[in-house]
This record gives sequence, structure tokens and C-alpha cells, in this order.
Amino acid sequence: MSDHTAGLDWGAYHHSVCVIDARGNVRARFDVPHTYEGLERLLRDLRHISPPEDLPIAIERPSGLLVDTLQEAGPPVVAIHPNVVKASRARYRAAFSKSDAGGTLLLAELLRTDAHRFTPLTPRSDPMRAVRALARARDDLVRHKVMLANQLRAQLEHAWPGAAVLFTDLASPIALAFLRRFPTLGSTRGLGPKRMAAFLASHRYSGRRTPEELLERLRAAPTPLIAERETEASRAIVLALVSTLEVLTRDLGTLTRNLEHASADTAIGQLVMSLPRTGRINAALIVAEIGDDPNRYQTRDHPASEAGVAPVTHASGRSHAVVARYACNKRLKNALTTFANNSRFEDPWARGLYERARARGHRHPHAVRIVARAWVRVLHACWRDGTLYDPALMNPTG
Repeated sequence: MSDHTAGLDWGAYHHSVCVIDARGNVRARFDVPHTYEGLERLLRDLRHISPPEDLPIAIERPSGLLVDTLQEAGPPVVAIHPNVVKASRARYRAAFSKSDAGGTLLLAELLRTDAHRFTPLTPRSDPMRAVRALARARDDLVRHKVMLANQLRAQLEHAWPGAAVLFTDLASPIALAFLRRFPTLGSTRGLGPKRMAAFLASHRYSGRRTPEELLERLRAAPTPLIAERETEASRAIVLALVSTLEVLTRDLGTLTRNLEHASADTAIGQLVMSLPRTGRINAALIVAEIGDDPNRYQTRDHPASEAGVAPVTHASGRSHAVVARYACNKRLKNALTTFANNSRFEDPWARGLYERARARGHRHPHAVRIVARAWVRVLHACWRDGTLYDPALMNPTG
């Protein structure tokens, strides 16, 4: 056990720090701003208390510039899940209340008394940091795209219901091109089968609907009851949303290609892509969250627990319950379960796991988590041995 432990509660503009000794006495407590000078002061003050390698720091959010700065400086950084902090707060409720100061002291205390239960974060390599940054930025942009597409649909349902149902995906290039050319119902005057066919051909429409069927969709929709001034306002709103979605879709495509290449250039990226039906994008999302250091995971089920695809057991006295794990890395869980669900359509072993789980009465999400957990064990074995997945050579049951 170290002579000192620290707890750090970080925010957007300042960070609170508490350092305690081996007996639990507070040695230092201070705040620093989230600036270059503030981070320099943080490292300098910590070095005055103890050598960096002998001062582990507990933190709740295990990412960002602050964590990268601490890891570069040398102190072991230990991530403690917020649920663990919340569950432990009752032990110290009489000593302090929920505040930045109390939170930092609680983090330091947990690290002092339960350090053996936590694993320090492994610094990510530069390629992995790049993959993670691209993956998380892409996720954020995808959410923005969905939000803008929903806003566009809501506007069309009010001002032009026909356009809202013309194409399945309003954020698709053909839908955006149509709305840029015909942003209001009035702009479609004179639009007949020939003009519609010419428009579809010029934009390489690949759908199965004929021009006549699409026009029938437009005409069958209810007519909006809006006046001229509101129609002009709707036109401006639709064109603004269309322009934003066009730029966002273009830049999202560029970011996705960068992510795919960055992931494929790593050994772990090539390993994940060797699994059946991972997909280049989804494989990159898995890589971004698991990193490239197998020593980060102590057992083959460790990454499954982090991803929430391994169950958690609650046992007390005569009660015994096995439930899904909700405190987990949601990004990794979504990527792994997407892969697991896709894999059962190509891999006989994965399909058998899924079907047996369904036969035992498990619902679809539970059965997919069972398949995902099994694939994590396969991935861990390949990772440990430094080999790509080969169904002809490996025993998937591990």
C-alpha cells in the first residue's frame, strides 16, 4: 500500500484534489483551474508530497486531457466507477457530505482501503488514442445527425406531410436533394412522372419505387393548413436543415473513413476484423474502447464485465439473483452486442449459441449478450496468443 493516496474530482473549469496519508489523515486539499498553468501546478504540488510513481490517484471519469496529463507525468491513475462511489458514500456520511471536497476525500479513502480491488489505467498508445478520439467524435456526430433528421421530419409533418413519407431516410442523399429542389408543397407544381423520373435518374436513385408510386405518395398525403407567410418560414427552415445535414453527412463520411483506416492499421484492429461479420466501422468502435493492451484485462471475462455482457450475481442469505449488468461501458456494450447479433447469421457456432439460449427461454437481448460474452472469450484468447481468429483451428468454447 502506498504512503499516500489522492482523490481527484474534475470539472470543466477547475479540479478539486485531496491527498491523504496511510492513516487517512488529510495531507493536502486544493483546487486548480483547468488551464495549462493549473495542470502544471497540480503536478508540481503532487510532486512536493510524494514521488509520482508512489502517489496513486483515484478518479471517476477515466478519459480526457486531465487523465492523459497525469499518466504522462507518472502517477498511477485508478478509475473508480461512480456507482461504487455512490454505494460507498454511506460509510463516510457522518464524516462529510456530498460535495467536491467530500467526493475527493471519498475517492482517496477508497483507494487507501481497497486499492487491491482496482486496476490502474494503462496509458493508451498514440494510435489507440487517435482511434478512440475518432470513434467518439463519430458517435457524437451520428447523434447530431439523428437529432437534425428528426427535427426535419417534425417540420415536414407540420408543413408538408407528403415529403415526410416520400423517402424512408430523410437524411439520405436522394431525400436531401429532393427537399433542396422542392422545399415546399407549392414548389412541386408541374411535377409529373417525366420530371420525377428525370430527377431520380440524375441523382442515381436506387430505390424500388417507380416515379408514379412516389408521386402517389405525395398526393395521398394530407394538405397542410398553413398560410403564405408560414409557408415561406417553413421553406427557410427546411433549406437550413437540409444544408446542415448535407455538410454533416459529408464530413461524417470523411471521419468514418479516417476511423476505419486508423483501426485497420493496428494489430488489434486486424484481429477484431477477422471475427465473422464485425464490419469495419463496428470493429473500429470495439477497438476504440478495448485498447491495444491485453494486460489491462486480468481474466478473459474482465472485458465482458466491463462491456456489461456478463451477468452480475446478488446473493444475501437465502436470496440469490442473477441480473444484467447496467454499470458498464455503454459504447463497448453497443458495439459488442451489434457484432454478436450479426455474427449469428454467418457463423454456425454463434447461431447455435443463440438458438440454445432462446430455447432455454431467454429473450433476444439476453441471448445476444450470451453470444457476445462467448465472443469476448474468443477475442481474449486470440489477443493473448497474438493470432487472428480462425474457426478451423480454434476451439470457440475456449
